[in-house]
Amino acid sequence: MGISSAEFRRALGAFATGVTIITVSHESPGEASKIEGMTANAFTSVSLDPPLVLVCVDHDARTHAHLHARKRFGINVLAESQTAISKYYADPARTPSLTHDRAEAEAGARFSHTQHGTPILDEAIAYLECRLQTTYEAGDHTIFIAEVEEVVLREGEPLIWFRGKYRKMGE
Repeated sequence: MGISSAEFRRALGAFATGVTIITVSHESPGEASKIEGMTANAFTSVSLDPPLVLVCVDHDARTHAHLHARKRFGINVLAESQTAISKYYADPARTPSLTHDRAEAEAGARFSHTQHGTPILDEAIAYLECRLQTTYEAGDHTIFIAEVEEVVLREGEPLIWFRGKYRKMGE
């Protein structure tokens, strides 16, 4: 007896998670470096020594190819005030022309960059700069395992995703 994708989604929705934005810098021929990002809650630690994390990315996500090509990315743990940023980067209708160029105006997303050029989301409560180690194909997603090379921590409460809704601590 199989389960439906709706049942599976509802069951996974019972697991409260933090919300992250995966950021990667990419270059198009003849253009300056651009920021690509996506909302992800399929993120977890893998190892403390060495410090490894994983993120699962749908094969159809625009960010997928950039992660493979660049092999360096950021994981930004969102603060409870950053729901609009999460929604912006989770929007499947967002076309390539509506990438980072509109993120600040539409969602308040502002970025700085590390010495390696990796985008850091300002005001995220944690930031991890990652260097890709390996990938595994898993159904319609790729599991990206990366070594964490830098961490930035800030004060604040996390944005939570639970049962299909954004939540704040204490709700």
